[in-house]
Amino acid sequence: MIVGALTHPGAPFSMNRLLRDRVGLLCFAFVAIGTVALPFLAFQPNRILSGVGYRLWQLPDMWLGAGSALLLIACGTVSLTVPDQRLKALAASVGLVALLLSASLAASTLITPDKPLARVSLGSGFWIALFGLGLLVTNALVRLRVRPLVRIALVVLALAILLGILGSGVARNLSIMREYRTNHDVFWTALGWHLVLVAGSLIPALAIGLPLGRLGFQSRRVRRVLIPVLNIFQTTPSIALFGILIAVLAGLIAAWPGLTRIGIHGIGSAPALIALVLYSLLPIVTNTIAGFTGVDPAMVEAARGMGMTRRQRLFQLEIPLALPVILTGVRIVLVQNIGLAAVAALIGAGGLGTLVFRGMGQTAMDLVLLGAGPIIILALVATVLMDALVDAVDSRKR
Repeated sequence: MIVGALTHPGAPFSMNRLLRDRVGLLCFAFVAIGTVALPFLAFQPNRILSGVGYRLWQLPDMWLGAGSALLLIACGTVSLTVPDQRLKALAASVGLVALLLSASLAASTLITPDKPLARVSLGSGFWIALFGLGLLVTNALVRLRVRPLVRIALVVLALAILLGILGSGVARNLSIMREYRTNHDVFWTALGWHLVLVAGSLIPALAIGLPLGRLGFQSRRVRRVLIPVLNIFQTTPSIALFGILIAVLAGLIAAWPGLTRIGIHGIGSAPALIALVLYSLLPIVTNTIAGFTGVDPAMVEAARGMGMTRRQRLFQLEIPLALPVILTGVRIVLVQNIGLAAVAALIGAGGLGTLVFRGMGQTAMDLVLLGAGPIIILALVATVLMDALVDAVDSRKR
């Protein structure tokens, strides 16, 4: 009778439904392995030396370690077993907050006054558990089909919670936060330049790519030439493209020294912005062509029959109908450039890549994370916001 109740499809907890949820089972396995089996934190004698791993339940403060492990397992279990997707998302979200607080509080138990140079870094168990809980939240929200404004509100709330925890000082003993305090001014300067590189490349890419996409849609001959040329830029490795642009700009500056007066130099932001614009053109152009191709020709003919001019048809009919596909290309470019802007630090363009490469040179992985973490967060936030915008525009089109 008990087995029948558990396996009945309509039961609150159905074993059949649980076994079919392979994504949920995999995510729960990540949470369990990261919490119990793998080092949750690494205690380092100083900034350079490798550390000793501590599983969460092996912390000196047994109550904190065991209690945190049980709480995280409980959040993962609830998110796996309950049928309501809202409860799944809530349980996994509570687990994410508990995960960060557990690591922050645990770091304080490992740092003692007699070890002022000691560092506590996040271990592999933390990252695997973070990955599992993050997937549980994402999976639940995707199945809920959350409305665009709600998604934006959830992103704002998540950022507020993260900044609140980091700003409260509870995570001050984590090594990554100690790196932040040491590199406070450098971090904010790098973040500002990173945003400048992304925005400064996206705007001219749109100004060039949208007209080219429209031209490629109207002329098959132009499209046959345009797409292969843009493919060459897209497939060229970033380091190679940076090197080519440095050589080209150096030659131009040698011929016209006045270019330096308007901020164009052989290295720095100028070649980085040009490279990012070139990388952006293919997604924008191809999505623009695809967007206009997807417009029903019968609707265009009907608009022409109603007496609408070419400009009216373009701005009142074709662009609104093609906009969701075009915005999808903009999302691809935005996320792509957030990542590529980090590589631009190699040619002196600044950005968060400065911290990444400095940390690699100093064998300081927490400094690498200080630069890489915000890049990942920026990419995730940009993805969610652009997807919400695409869905909002698409729903209005319907």
